Amino acid sequence: MTSPETTAIFTRSWSLYDLLTEYNYMFHREIYRKIEDILKLRGDQGHYRLLDLGCGNARYLAPCLKQAVPVIYEGVDLSEAALAEASGYLAELPGQVFLTRGDLLEAIESTEKTWDVIFTGFAIHHLAPDEKARFFHAAGRCLAENGWLILVDVVREENQDRKSYLDGYLKFMRETWTKVPKDQLEEACAHVHDHDYPECLSTLREMASEAGLHSTQLISRYAQHHTLLFSRSTLEKI
Repeated sequence: MTSPETTAIFTRSWSLYDLLTEYNYMFHREIYRKIEDILKLRGDQGHYRLLDLGCGNARYLAPCLKQAVPVIYEGVDLSEAALAEASGYLAELPGQVFLTRGDLLEAIESTEKTWDVIFTGFAIHHLAPDEKARFFHAAGRCLAENGWLILVDVVREENQDRKSYLDGYLKFMRETWTKVPKDQLEEACAHVHDHDYPECLSTLREMASEAGLHSTQLISRYAQHHTLLFSRSTLEKI
């Protein structure tokens, strides 16, 4: 599921995803306000290293990083168009910025660096269950001792099967994403139907724990859209 075909809707037409975020249909504004708040809590401001997997154009993370500056930022994404935009949004960061076209799972499994923060937004749900387990294992391997894995993604309810989840999410899209042209909305719905495989929270927590990330905090939740923070040891409530 990590091949370019699974994300063709966004690698082919990045503007569609950008349109969805512009209208805040996936709660990006609320989510990233909280991301900024939690990054500012780190005690290594100006010195931490951040790996952004499935970074897109970094439109929403970039303002957070201007307030909580990393010494190194590396973004990985399959979309060349998104990466080209990301270079603009990240241009004012004082630290080093690297943008790489590639698959997020391959990137985290192959990195030889140690990261203080690994961030991923609305990307991991495209992975198959065994690929998600590999993702967490790789994150556990390359996270610093006091590192954080911050995951923003859609999550199923406990005991909810994929079909039930999809029925509800597609209904949500068709009823609330009213400013998206109908043909583009149906393209987005087809993408979700064919390529979204979200897990429930308990499954994500278990995968993380097996990778050595024994602490899970729910940072925020807006309908199906969750922000989760994984770490090796229990943190004070954020």
